[in-house]
Amino acid sequence: MTSQRPKALLATASVAVALAAADTYVVVLALPDMMQGVGLGIDALQKATPIISGFLLGYIAVLPLIGRLADLVDRQRILMWCLALFTIGSAITAVAVDLTVLVAGRVLQGIGGGGLVPATLAIVASLWPVGQRGTAFGVVGAVQEVGSVLGPLFGALILHLWDWRAIFWVNGIGGIVLAILIRLTGGRSSRSELASTTIPRWWHALTAVAALACVALLGLALVAPESLTTSIEYGDPFVPYEGHDARLMTPVGLWGLGALSALLVLSARYWWPILRRADLFGALLIATVLGCLVLTFSSANPETEVVGPMGLWLLPLGLVAMAVYLWWHRRAKEPLIARGAVVGRVLPALAVSLLVGTAIVAIVVDVPILARLTVTDDQTEAAVILVRFLIAVPVGALVGGWLLRKVGPGIVSAVGLALAAVGLFAMSRWSGNVLDTAQATVVLIAVGLGVGLAIAPVNDAALADARESDHGVTSALIVVSRMVGMVVGLALLTAIGLHQYYQEISAISAPTEADYRAAGVRQVNTVFLGAAIAATVAALLSWFLGRKPLQRIDGERATTAL
Repeated sequence: MTSQRPKALLATASVAVALAAADTYVVVLALPDMMQGVGLGIDALQKATPIISGFLLGYIAVLPLIGRLADLVDRQRILMWCLALFTIGSAITAVAVDLTVLVAGRVLQGIGGGGLVPATLAIVASLWPVGQRGTAFGVVGAVQEVGSVLGPLFGALILHLWDWRAIFWVNGIGGIVLAILIRLTGGRSSRSELASTTIPRWWHALTAVAALACVALLGLALVAPESLTTSIEYGDPFVPYEGHDARLMTPVGLWGLGALSALLVLSARYWWPILRRADLFGALLIATVLGCLVLTFSSANPETEVVGPMGLWLLPLGLVAMAVYLWWHRRAKEPLIARGAVVGRVLPALAVSLLVGTAIVAIVVDVPILARLTVTDDQTEAAVILVRFLIAVPVGALVGGWLLRKVGPGIVSAVGLALAAVGLFAMSRWSGNVLDTAQATVVLIAVGLGVGLAIAPVNDAALADARESDHGVTSALIVVSRMVGMVVGLALLTAIGLHQYYQEISAISAPTEADYRAAGVRQVNTVFLGAAIAATVAALLSWFLGRKPLQRIDGERATTAL
Protein backbone atom coordinates (compact mmCIF):
# COMPACT_ATOMS: atom_id res chain seq x y z
CA MET A 1 0.00 0.00 0.00
CA THR A 2 1.00 3.63 -0.36
CA SER A 3 0.18 6.78 1.55
CA GLN A 4 1.04 10.41 1.01
CA ARG A 5 1.13 10.84 4.80
CA PRO A 6 2.77 7.67 6.15
CA LYS A 7 3.76 9.27 9.46
CA ALA A 8 0.20 10.46 10.08
CA LEU A 9 -1.13 7.00 9.24
CA LEU A 10 1.43 5.40 11.55
CA ALA A 11 0.51 7.80 14.37
CA THR A 12 -3.21 7.10 13.99
CA ALA A 13 -2.78 3.33 13.76
CA SER A 14 -0.44 3.43 16.77
CA VAL A 15 -3.04 5.26 18.85
CA ALA A 16 -5.52 2.54 17.90
CA VAL A 17 -3.01 -0.10 19.08
CA ALA A 18 -2.60 1.80 22.36
CA LEU A 19 -6.38 1.93 22.83
CA ALA A 20 -6.65 -1.83 22.34
CA ALA A 21 -3.69 -2.46 24.67
CA ALA A 22 -5.30 -0.30 27.34
CA ASP A 23 -8.47 -2.35 27.05
CA THR A 24 -6.51 -5.48 27.94
CA TYR A 25 -5.97 -4.15 31.46
CA VAL A 26 -8.89 -1.75 31.83
CA VAL A 27 -11.03 -4.32 33.65
CA VAL A 28 -8.49 -4.74 36.46
CA LEU A 29 -10.27 -2.19 38.64
CA ALA A 30 -13.70 -2.36 36.98
CA LEU A 31 -14.20 -6.14 37.31
CA PRO A 32 -16.18 -6.06 40.61
CA ASP A 33 -18.56 -3.43 39.20
CA MET A 34 -18.90 -5.36 35.93
CA MET A 35 -19.78 -8.50 37.87
CA GLN A 36 -22.45 -6.61 39.78
CA GLY A 37 -23.77 -5.17 36.50
CA VAL A 38 -24.53 -8.67 35.18
CA GLY A 39 -25.93 -10.00 38.44
CA LEU A 40 -22.85 -11.73 39.88
CA GLY A 41 -21.84 -11.30 43.50
CA ILE A 42 -18.24 -10.70 44.53
CA ASP A 43 -18.13 -14.30 45.78
CA ALA A 44 -18.72 -15.59 42.23
CA LEU A 45 -15.29 -14.59 40.94
CA GLN A 46 -14.78 -17.94 39.21
CA LYS A 47 -17.89 -17.37 37.09
CA ALA A 48 -16.48 -13.99 36.04
CA THR A 49 -13.27 -15.54 34.67
CA PRO A 50 -14.65 -15.53 31.06
CA ILE A 51 -14.80 -11.71 31.19
CA ILE A 52 -10.99 -11.75 31.14
CA SER A 53 -10.27 -15.03 29.35
CA GLY A 54 -12.85 -14.19 26.66
CA PHE A 55 -10.90 -11.07 25.70
CA LEU A 56 -7.63 -13.05 25.66
CA LEU A 57 -9.25 -15.78 23.58
CA GLY A 58 -10.46 -13.30 20.98
CA TYR A 59 -7.14 -11.43 21.05
CA ILE A 60 -4.95 -14.48 20.43
CA ALA A 61 -6.95 -17.19 18.66
CA VAL A 62 -7.94 -15.23 15.53
CA LEU A 63 -4.65 -13.36 15.08
CA PRO A 64 -3.16 -15.71 12.45
CA LEU A 65 -6.33 -15.40 10.33
CA ILE A 66 -6.30 -11.61 10.57
CA GLY A 67 -2.61 -11.58 9.71
CA ARG A 68 -3.32 -13.71 6.65
CA LEU A 69 -6.16 -11.42 5.61
CA ALA A 70 -3.75 -8.47 5.89
CA ASP A 71 -1.65 -10.21 3.23
CA LEU A 72 -4.59 -10.70 0.88
CA VAL A 73 -6.49 -7.40 1.04
CA ASP A 74 -5.70 -3.78 1.70
CA ARG A 75 -4.14 -3.53 5.17
CA GLN A 76 -5.84 -0.21 5.76
CA ARG A 77 -9.15 -2.00 5.22
CA ILE A 78 -8.14 -4.63 7.79
CA LEU A 79 -7.46 -1.83 10.27
CA MET A 80 -10.90 -0.40 9.60
CA TRP A 81 -12.64 -3.75 10.07
CA CYS A 82 -10.68 -4.43 13.26
CA LEU A 83 -11.71 -1.04 14.63
CA ALA A 84 -15.31 -1.82 13.64
CA LEU A 85 -15.23 -5.09 15.59
CA PHE A 86 -13.59 -3.35 18.54
CA THR A 87 -16.25 -0.61 18.49
CA ILE A 88 -19.16 -3.07 18.19
CA GLY A 89 -17.70 -5.19 20.98
CA SER A 90 -17.32 -2.10 23.17
CA ALA A 91 -20.95 -1.10 22.60
CA ILE A 92 -22.21 -4.62 23.37
CA THR A 93 -20.12 -4.72 26.55
CA ALA A 94 -21.41 -1.32 27.61
CA VAL A 95 -25.08 -2.31 27.44
CA ALA A 96 -24.74 -5.90 28.68
CA VAL A 97 -26.78 -7.01 31.69
CA ASP A 98 -26.21 -10.75 31.09
CA LEU A 99 -22.87 -12.52 31.51
CA THR A 100 -23.19 -14.23 28.12
CA VAL A 101 -23.67 -10.93 26.30
CA LEU A 102 -20.87 -9.30 28.28
CA VAL A 103 -18.43 -12.09 27.38
CA ALA A 104 -19.50 -11.93 23.72
CA GLY A 105 -18.72 -8.21 23.71
CA ARG A 106 -15.32 -8.82 25.27
CA VAL A 107 -14.51 -11.53 22.69
CA LEU A 108 -15.33 -9.13 19.84
CA GLN A 109 -13.18 -6.47 21.51
CA GLY A 110 -10.33 -8.95 21.72
CA ILE A 111 -10.61 -9.96 18.06
CA GLY A 112 -10.68 -6.36 16.87
CA GLY A 113 -8.04 -5.10 19.28
CA GLY A 114 -5.66 -7.99 18.66
CA GLY A 115 -5.88 -7.64 14.89
CA LEU A 116 -4.76 -4.01 15.02
CA VAL A 117 -1.20 -4.99 16.00
CA PRO A 118 -0.19 -7.26 13.07
CA ALA A 119 -2.03 -5.02 10.60
CA THR A 120 -0.11 -1.98 11.85
CA LEU A 121 3.24 -3.81 11.78
CA ALA A 122 2.53 -4.98 8.22
CA ILE A 123 1.67 -1.39 7.22
CA VAL A 124 5.01 -0.22 8.62
CA ALA A 125 6.76 -2.88 6.54
CA SER A 126 4.86 -1.67 3.45
CA LEU A 127 5.52 2.05 3.90
CA TRP A 128 9.16 1.95 5.04
CA PRO A 129 11.97 0.05 3.27
CA VAL A 130 14.24 -2.46 4.96
CA GLY A 131 16.82 -0.68 7.08
CA GLN A 132 14.54 2.30 7.78
CA ARG A 133 11.76 0.62 9.74
CA GLY A 134 13.39 0.50 13.17
CA THR A 135 12.05 3.78 14.50
CA ALA A 136 8.54 3.05 13.21
CA PHE A 137 8.57 -0.39 14.86
CA GLY A 138 9.84 1.26 18.03
CA VAL A 139 6.91 3.69 17.96
CA VAL A 140 4.38 0.84 17.60
CA GLY A 141 5.99 -1.12 20.42
CA ALA A 142 6.21 1.95 22.63
CA VAL A 143 2.58 2.99 22.27
CA GLN A 144 1.45 -0.59 22.86
CA GLU A 145 3.29 -0.58 26.19
CA VAL A 146 2.04 2.92 27.02
CA GLY A 147 -1.49 1.64 26.48
CA SER A 148 -0.81 -1.15 28.95
CA VAL A 149 0.35 1.43 31.51
CA LEU A 150 -2.58 3.77 30.95
CA GLY A 151 -5.25 1.06 30.90
CA PRO A 152 -5.74 0.74 34.68
CA LEU A 153 -5.32 4.51 35.15
CA PHE A 154 -7.90 5.20 32.43
CA GLY A 155 -10.29 2.75 34.06
CA ALA A 156 -9.78 4.33 37.48
CA LEU A 157 -10.47 7.83 36.11
CA ILE A 158 -13.68 6.78 34.36
CA LEU A 159 -14.86 4.90 37.45
CA HIS A 160 -14.22 8.00 39.54
CA LEU A 161 -16.27 10.21 37.20
CA TRP A 162 -18.97 7.81 35.95
CA ASP A 163 -19.39 4.02 36.02
CA TRP A 164 -17.88 0.97 34.35
CA ARG A 165 -20.16 1.17 31.32
CA ALA A 166 -18.72 4.58 30.44
CA ILE A 167 -15.31 2.93 29.96
CA PHE A 168 -16.60 0.98 27.00
CA TRP A 169 -18.66 3.84 25.58
CA VAL A 170 -15.46 5.90 25.50
CA ASN A 171 -13.69 2.97 23.79
CA GLY A 172 -16.43 2.80 21.17
CA ILE A 173 -16.31 6.53 20.45
CA GLY A 174 -12.53 6.37 20.25
CA GLY A 175 -12.75 3.51 17.74
CA ILE A 176 -15.09 5.52 15.49
CA VAL A 177 -12.87 8.62 15.59
CA LEU A 178 -9.74 6.58 14.83
CA ALA A 179 -11.46 4.81 11.92
CA ILE A 180 -12.28 8.19 10.38
CA LEU A 181 -8.69 9.40 10.86
CA ILE A 182 -7.25 6.23 9.31
CA ARG A 183 -9.54 6.70 6.33
CA LEU A 184 -8.29 10.27 5.95
CA THR A 185 -4.57 9.55 6.40
CA GLY A 186 -4.40 6.26 4.48
CA GLY A 187 -3.84 5.84 0.78
CA ARG A 188 -4.66 3.34 -1.90
CA SER A 189 -3.26 -0.14 -1.86
CA SER A 190 -0.46 -0.77 -4.34
CA ARG A 191 -0.96 -4.54 -4.06
CA SER A 192 -3.36 -6.54 -6.16
CA GLU A 193 -6.67 -7.18 -4.51
CA LEU A 194 -8.71 -10.36 -4.73
CA ALA A 195 -10.95 -10.31 -7.76
CA SER A 196 -14.49 -9.60 -6.69
CA THR A 197 -17.58 -10.83 -8.46
CA THR A 198 -20.16 -8.37 -9.68
CA ILE A 199 -22.88 -8.00 -7.08
CA PRO A 200 -26.15 -6.36 -8.15
CA ARG A 201 -27.29 -3.16 -6.49
CA TRP A 202 -30.44 -4.72 -5.14
CA TRP A 203 -28.26 -7.19 -3.19
CA HIS A 204 -26.32 -4.27 -1.67
CA ALA A 205 -29.62 -2.63 -0.70
CA LEU A 206 -31.03 -5.83 0.80
CA THR A 207 -27.85 -6.37 2.81
CA ALA A 208 -27.99 -2.79 4.08
CA VAL A 209 -31.61 -3.25 5.17
CA ALA A 210 -30.68 -6.45 7.03
CA ALA A 211 -27.79 -4.62 8.75
CA LEU A 212 -30.03 -1.75 9.84
CA ALA A 213 -32.69 -4.17 11.10
CA CYS A 214 -30.03 -6.12 13.00
CA VAL A 215 -28.62 -3.01 14.69
CA ALA A 216 -32.05 -1.60 15.50
CA LEU A 217 -33.62 -4.79 16.86
CA LEU A 218 -30.62 -6.09 18.80
CA GLY A 219 -29.94 -2.57 20.07
CA LEU A 220 -33.50 -2.28 21.36
CA ALA A 221 -33.33 -5.74 22.92
CA LEU A 222 -30.04 -5.08 24.74
CA VAL A 223 -30.74 -1.48 25.80
CA ALA A 224 -34.41 -2.21 26.66
CA PRO A 225 -35.52 1.44 27.03
CA GLU A 226 -37.69 1.89 30.09
CA SER A 227 -40.23 3.96 28.13
CA LEU A 228 -40.90 0.91 25.97
CA THR A 229 -40.50 -1.94 28.45
CA THR A 230 -43.00 -0.37 30.88
CA SER A 231 -45.46 0.60 28.16
CA ILE A 232 -48.75 -1.26 28.09
CA GLU A 233 -48.99 -0.72 24.34
CA TYR A 234 -45.40 -1.44 23.28
CA GLY A 235 -43.97 -3.51 26.14
CA ASP A 236 -44.98 -7.04 25.06
CA PRO A 237 -41.98 -7.60 22.68
CA PHE A 238 -39.63 -6.96 25.62
CA VAL A 239 -41.15 -9.54 27.96
CA PRO A 240 -38.84 -12.62 28.28
CA TYR A 241 -40.24 -15.99 27.39
CA GLU A 242 -41.22 -18.28 30.24
CA GLY A 243 -38.22 -19.75 32.03
CA HIS A 244 -35.81 -17.09 30.74
CA ASP A 245 -34.67 -13.71 32.01
CA ALA A 246 -32.11 -12.76 29.35
CA ARG A 247 -32.95 -9.75 27.20
CA LEU A 248 -32.22 -11.66 24.01
CA MET A 249 -34.77 -14.31 24.97
CA THR A 250 -37.61 -11.92 24.15
CA PRO A 251 -39.59 -11.45 20.93
CA VAL A 252 -37.56 -8.39 19.95
CA GLY A 253 -34.33 -10.21 20.84
CA LEU A 254 -35.20 -13.20 18.68
CA TRP A 255 -36.24 -10.88 15.84
CA GLY A 256 -32.81 -9.27 16.15
CA LEU A 257 -31.06 -12.65 16.07
CA GLY A 258 -33.10 -13.53 13.00
CA ALA A 259 -31.99 -10.28 11.33
CA LEU A 260 -28.39 -11.11 12.27
CA SER A 261 -28.73 -14.53 10.63
CA ALA A 262 -30.13 -12.93 7.48
CA LEU A 263 -27.27 -10.41 7.48
CA LEU A 264 -24.68 -13.19 7.71
CA VAL A 265 -26.28 -15.05 4.80
CA LEU A 266 -26.58 -11.96 2.61
CA SER A 267 -23.10 -10.62 3.41
CA ALA A 268 -21.44 -13.97 2.69
CA ARG A 269 -21.04 -12.91 -0.94
CA TYR A 270 -18.64 -10.20 0.28
CA TRP A 271 -16.51 -12.03 2.84
CA TRP A 272 -16.69 -15.71 1.93
CA PRO A 273 -14.37 -15.56 -1.15
CA ILE A 274 -11.73 -13.79 0.94
CA LEU A 275 -12.00 -16.18 3.89
CA ARG A 276 -11.87 -19.18 1.55
CA ARG A 277 -8.69 -17.82 -0.03
CA ALA A 278 -7.27 -17.19 3.45
CA ASP A 279 -7.62 -20.91 4.33
CA LEU A 280 -10.57 -20.81 6.72
CA PHE A 281 -10.16 -24.48 7.67
CA GLY A 282 -6.54 -23.94 8.66
CA ALA A 283 -7.55 -20.82 10.60
CA LEU A 284 -10.17 -22.80 12.53
CA LEU A 285 -7.56 -25.43 13.43
CA ILE A 286 -5.03 -22.84 14.62
CA ALA A 287 -7.77 -21.00 16.53
CA THR A 288 -8.66 -24.30 18.22
CA VAL A 289 -5.02 -24.88 19.20
CA LEU A 290 -4.58 -21.37 20.59
CA GLY A 291 -8.00 -21.35 22.23
CA CYS A 292 -7.28 -24.60 24.05
CA LEU A 293 -3.94 -23.22 25.19
CA VAL A 294 -5.40 -19.94 26.46
CA LEU A 295 -8.39 -21.50 28.24
CA THR A 296 -6.26 -24.25 29.78
CA PHE A 297 -3.78 -21.92 31.46
CA SER A 298 -5.75 -18.69 31.93
CA SER A 299 -8.57 -20.46 33.80
CA ALA A 300 -6.23 -22.25 36.21
CA ASN A 301 -6.21 -21.45 39.92
CA PRO A 302 -2.48 -20.83 40.48
CA GLU A 303 -2.72 -21.82 44.14
CA THR A 304 -3.75 -25.40 43.39
CA GLU A 305 -3.14 -26.21 39.71
CA VAL A 306 -0.98 -25.52 36.67
CA VAL A 307 -3.75 -26.13 34.14
CA GLY A 308 -7.41 -25.21 34.45
CA PRO A 309 -10.22 -27.68 35.21
CA MET A 310 -10.90 -28.17 31.48
CA GLY A 311 -7.25 -28.82 30.67
CA LEU A 312 -7.54 -32.61 30.76
CA TRP A 313 -9.61 -32.54 27.58
CA LEU A 314 -8.59 -29.16 26.13
CA LEU A 315 -4.89 -30.01 25.83
CA PRO A 316 -5.51 -33.32 23.98
CA LEU A 317 -7.98 -31.51 21.73
CA GLY A 318 -5.35 -28.85 21.01
CA LEU A 319 -2.74 -31.53 20.18
CA VAL A 320 -5.14 -33.24 17.79
CA ALA A 321 -5.96 -29.90 16.13
CA MET A 322 -2.24 -29.16 15.74
CA ALA A 323 -1.61 -32.59 14.18
CA VAL A 324 -4.47 -32.07 11.73
CA TYR A 325 -3.16 -28.60 10.85
CA LEU A 326 0.34 -29.93 10.13
CA TRP A 327 -1.25 -32.48 7.78
CA TRP A 328 -3.43 -29.80 6.21
CA HIS A 329 -0.47 -27.41 5.90
CA ARG A 330 1.28 -29.86 3.55
CA ARG A 331 -1.89 -30.60 1.59
CA ALA A 332 -3.55 -27.17 1.17
CA LYS A 333 -2.91 -25.20 -2.01
CA GLU A 334 -2.56 -21.93 -0.07
CA PRO A 335 -2.24 -22.71 3.66
CA LEU A 336 -2.94 -20.13 6.36
CA ILE A 337 0.78 -19.90 7.19
CA ALA A 338 2.38 -20.01 3.77
CA ARG A 339 4.98 -22.68 3.19
CA GLY A 340 8.37 -21.03 3.57
CA ALA A 341 6.98 -18.15 5.65
CA VAL A 342 8.93 -19.11 8.78
CA VAL A 343 12.42 -18.71 7.30
CA GLY A 344 15.69 -17.09 8.26
CA ARG A 345 15.35 -14.90 11.32
CA VAL A 346 11.61 -15.42 11.66
CA LEU A 347 12.04 -18.54 13.80
CA PRO A 348 14.51 -17.05 16.34
CA ALA A 349 12.35 -13.91 16.43
CA LEU A 350 9.34 -16.03 17.44
CA ALA A 351 11.38 -17.75 20.15
CA VAL A 352 12.68 -14.45 21.52
CA SER A 353 9.19 -12.95 21.48
CA LEU A 354 7.80 -15.91 23.44
CA LEU A 355 10.51 -15.66 26.12
CA VAL A 356 10.14 -11.87 26.37
CA GLY A 357 6.43 -12.37 27.02
CA THR A 358 7.28 -14.72 29.88
CA ALA A 359 9.69 -12.22 31.42
CA ILE A 360 7.26 -9.30 31.13
CA VAL A 361 4.28 -11.06 32.68
CA ALA A 362 6.39 -12.31 35.60
CA ILE A 363 7.33 -8.74 36.46
CA VAL A 364 3.87 -7.26 35.91
CA VAL A 365 2.18 -9.84 38.14
CA ASP A 366 4.75 -10.46 40.86
CA VAL A 367 6.20 -7.01 41.58
CA PRO A 368 2.86 -5.85 43.09
CA ILE A 369 2.68 -9.15 45.03
CA LEU A 370 6.16 -8.55 46.45
CA ALA A 371 5.21 -4.99 47.32
CA ARG A 372 2.16 -6.14 49.29
CA LEU A 373 4.25 -8.73 51.12
CA THR A 374 7.03 -6.36 52.13
CA VAL A 375 6.21 -2.64 52.05
CA THR A 376 2.46 -1.94 51.77
CA ASP A 377 -0.96 -3.54 52.17
CA ASP A 378 -2.55 -1.12 49.71
CA GLN A 379 -3.12 -2.49 46.21
CA THR A 380 -2.90 0.94 44.57
CA GLU A 381 0.46 1.71 46.17
CA ALA A 382 1.73 -1.70 45.07
CA ALA A 383 0.66 -0.94 41.49
CA VAL A 384 2.40 2.45 41.59
CA ILE A 385 5.70 0.68 42.36
CA LEU A 386 5.26 -1.33 39.15
CA VAL A 387 4.91 1.90 37.13
CA ARG A 388 8.70 2.37 37.38
CA PHE A 389 9.09 -0.70 35.17
CA LEU A 390 6.11 -0.02 32.91
CA ILE A 391 7.22 3.51 31.99
CA ALA A 392 10.73 2.32 31.12
CA VAL A 393 9.49 -0.29 28.61
CA PRO A 394 8.15 2.15 25.97
CA VAL A 395 11.24 4.33 26.40
CA GLY A 396 13.37 1.27 25.69
CA ALA A 397 11.24 0.44 22.66
CA LEU A 398 11.83 3.89 21.17
CA VAL A 399 15.55 3.77 21.89
CA GLY A 400 15.79 0.25 20.44
CA GLY A 401 14.09 1.34 17.24
CA TRP A 402 16.42 4.34 16.90
CA LEU A 403 19.54 2.21 17.46
CA LEU A 404 18.61 -0.06 14.56
CA ARG A 405 19.79 2.66 12.20
CA LYS A 406 23.40 1.94 13.14
CA VAL A 407 23.40 -1.36 15.05
CA GLY A 408 22.26 -4.84 14.08
CA PRO A 409 18.98 -6.11 15.56
CA GLY A 410 20.73 -9.04 17.22
CA ILE A 411 23.07 -6.77 19.17
CA VAL A 412 20.33 -4.37 20.27
CA SER A 413 18.07 -7.19 21.42
CA ALA A 414 20.86 -9.21 23.06
CA VAL A 415 22.22 -6.25 25.02
CA GLY A 416 18.75 -5.23 26.15
CA LEU A 417 17.75 -8.71 27.27
CA ALA A 418 21.11 -9.28 28.96
CA LEU A 419 20.47 -6.08 30.94
CA ALA A 420 16.99 -7.34 31.81
CA ALA A 421 18.39 -10.74 32.85
CA VAL A 422 20.96 -9.15 35.19
CA GLY A 423 18.22 -7.06 36.78
CA LEU A 424 15.91 -10.07 37.17
CA PHE A 425 18.66 -12.13 38.77
CA ALA A 426 19.10 -9.27 41.26
CA MET A 427 15.33 -9.20 41.85
CA SER A 428 15.37 -12.94 42.59
CA ARG A 429 17.32 -12.09 45.77
CA TRP A 430 15.12 -9.22 46.96
CA SER A 431 13.68 -9.30 50.45
CA GLY A 432 12.68 -6.93 53.24
CA ASN A 433 11.78 -3.37 52.28
CA VAL A 434 14.05 -3.25 49.22
CA LEU A 435 11.22 -1.87 47.06
CA ASP A 436 11.38 1.34 49.10
CA THR A 437 15.01 1.90 48.12
CA ALA A 438 16.64 3.71 45.22
CA GLN A 439 18.30 0.43 44.27
CA ALA A 440 14.92 -1.12 43.42
CA THR A 441 13.96 1.88 41.30
CA VAL A 442 17.21 1.63 39.32
CA VAL A 443 16.80 -2.11 38.80
CA LEU A 444 13.14 -1.88 37.71
CA ILE A 445 13.95 0.91 35.25
CA ALA A 446 16.93 -1.05 33.90
CA VAL A 447 14.82 -4.18 33.39
CA GLY A 448 12.09 -2.15 31.68
CA LEU A 449 14.59 -0.50 29.36
CA GLY A 450 16.18 -3.86 28.58
CA VAL A 451 12.89 -5.54 27.72
CA GLY A 452 11.83 -2.54 25.65
CA LEU A 453 15.07 -2.58 23.65
CA ALA A 454 14.16 -6.03 22.27
CA ILE A 455 10.73 -5.11 20.88
CA ALA A 456 11.66 -3.31 17.64
CA PRO A 457 14.63 -5.59 16.70
CA VAL A 458 12.43 -8.70 16.85
CA ASN A 459 9.87 -7.22 14.46
CA ASP A 460 12.50 -5.66 12.21
CA ALA A 461 14.57 -8.84 11.76
CA ALA A 462 11.56 -11.10 11.21
CA LEU A 463 9.87 -8.87 8.65
CA ALA A 464 13.15 -8.26 6.83
CA ASP A 465 13.46 -11.96 6.05
CA ALA A 466 9.75 -12.64 5.47
CA ARG A 467 8.30 -12.14 2.01
CA GLU A 468 6.29 -8.96 1.59
CA SER A 469 3.27 -11.13 0.83
CA ASP A 470 3.70 -12.80 4.26
CA HIS A 471 4.23 -9.70 6.41
CA GLY A 472 0.74 -9.81 7.90
CA VAL A 473 0.82 -13.43 9.03
CA THR A 474 4.44 -13.09 10.22
CA SER A 475 3.52 -10.09 12.35
CA ALA A 476 0.57 -12.02 13.76
CA LEU A 477 2.79 -14.97 14.69
CA ILE A 478 5.18 -12.65 16.56
CA VAL A 479 2.31 -11.19 18.59
CA VAL A 480 0.86 -14.67 19.22
CA SER A 481 4.19 -16.02 20.44
CA ARG A 482 4.52 -13.16 22.92
CA MET A 483 0.98 -13.61 24.24
CA VAL A 484 1.44 -17.38 24.53
CA GLY A 485 4.65 -16.75 26.44
CA MET A 486 2.71 -14.53 28.83
CA VAL A 487 -0.16 -16.96 29.40
CA VAL A 488 1.83 -20.19 29.63
CA GLY A 489 4.91 -18.66 31.26
CA LEU A 490 2.89 -17.12 34.07
CA ALA A 491 1.13 -20.41 34.80
CA LEU A 492 4.33 -22.45 34.85
CA LEU A 493 6.45 -20.00 36.87
CA THR A 494 3.65 -19.41 39.38
CA ALA A 495 3.11 -23.15 39.79
CA ILE A 496 6.83 -23.71 40.46
CA GLY A 497 6.93 -20.84 42.94
CA LEU A 498 3.82 -21.97 44.77
CA HIS A 499 5.12 -25.54 44.99
CA GLN A 500 8.14 -24.20 46.84
CA TYR A 501 5.87 -22.01 49.00
CA TYR A 502 3.72 -24.92 50.17
CA GLN A 503 6.78 -27.07 50.77
CA GLU A 504 8.25 -24.45 53.11
CA ILE A 505 4.98 -23.88 54.97
CA SER A 506 4.31 -27.62 55.40
CA ALA A 507 7.77 -28.05 56.94
CA ILE A 508 6.85 -25.61 59.76
CA SER A 509 4.70 -27.09 62.53
CA ALA A 510 3.02 -23.84 63.56
CA PRO A 511 3.72 -21.18 60.91
CA THR A 512 3.30 -17.55 61.93
CA GLU A 513 2.30 -14.62 59.75
CA ALA A 514 5.99 -13.79 59.38
CA ASP A 515 6.63 -17.32 58.11
CA TYR A 516 3.86 -16.99 55.53
CA ARG A 517 5.25 -13.65 54.35
CA ALA A 518 8.80 -14.99 54.15
CA ALA A 519 7.66 -18.03 52.14
CA GLY A 520 5.64 -15.72 49.88
CA VAL A 521 8.72 -13.59 49.23
CA ARG A 522 10.73 -16.66 48.28
CA GLN A 523 7.91 -17.78 45.98
CA VAL A 524 8.12 -14.42 44.17
CA ASN A 525 11.92 -14.73 44.06
CA THR A 526 11.50 -18.09 42.31
CA VAL A 527 9.28 -16.51 39.68
CA PHE A 528 11.84 -13.74 39.10
CA LEU A 529 14.59 -16.35 38.79
CA GLY A 530 12.57 -18.18 36.13
CA ALA A 531 12.02 -14.88 34.29
CA ALA A 532 15.77 -14.19 34.50
CA ILE A 533 16.51 -17.55 32.90
CA ALA A 534 13.96 -16.83 30.15
CA ALA A 535 15.57 -13.43 29.49
CA THR A 536 19.05 -15.02 29.40
CA VAL A 537 17.98 -17.64 26.84
CA ALA A 538 16.27 -14.90 24.81
CA ALA A 539 19.48 -12.83 24.88
CA LEU A 540 21.45 -15.78 23.52
CA LEU A 541 18.88 -16.46 20.79
CA SER A 542 18.95 -12.78 19.85
CA TRP A 543 22.34 -13.22 18.22
CA PHE A 544 20.58 -15.12 15.44
CA LEU A 545 18.63 -11.94 14.59
CA GLY A 546 21.73 -10.52 12.90
CA ARG A 547 24.70 -8.54 14.17
CA LYS A 548 24.91 -6.01 11.34
CA PRO A 549 22.43 -3.25 10.45
CA LEU A 550 19.78 -4.36 8.00
CA GLN A 551 20.26 -3.12 4.47
CA ARG A 552 17.82 -2.98 1.62
CA ILE A 553 18.82 -5.46 -1.08
CA ASP A 554 15.95 -5.93 -3.52
CA GLY A 555 13.24 -3.72 -2.05
CA GLU A 556 11.67 -6.65 -0.23
CA ARG A 557 14.19 -8.73 1.68
CA ALA A 558 17.44 -7.93 3.40
CA THR A 559 20.27 -10.22 4.38
CA THR A 560 22.99 -9.66 6.89
CA ALA A 561 25.59 -11.79 8.61
CA LEU A 562 24.25 -13.85 11.47
